[in-house]
Amino acid sequence: MSKYEIIIYWSEDDQAYIAEVPELPGCAADGAIYREALDNVEVIIQEWIETAEELGRRIPEPKGRKTSA
Repeated sequence: MSKYEIIIYWSEDDQAYIAEVPELPGCAADGAIYREALDNVEVIIQEWIETAEELGRRIPEPKGRKTSA
């Protein structure tokens, strides 16, 4: 499981759950159910990182949850 923030929401237009990873531009997946979207985006995160490594691109460090003082 990755340490990147994942945002999951229901899309009426797509009739699917969408899982987006804000820290990795363009990294998103979908699924018919919430868990499927989460499972799919975990695969896409790994593929995103592998592709970035192959292309010599910078891979952002996971920021984790922001805490308030």
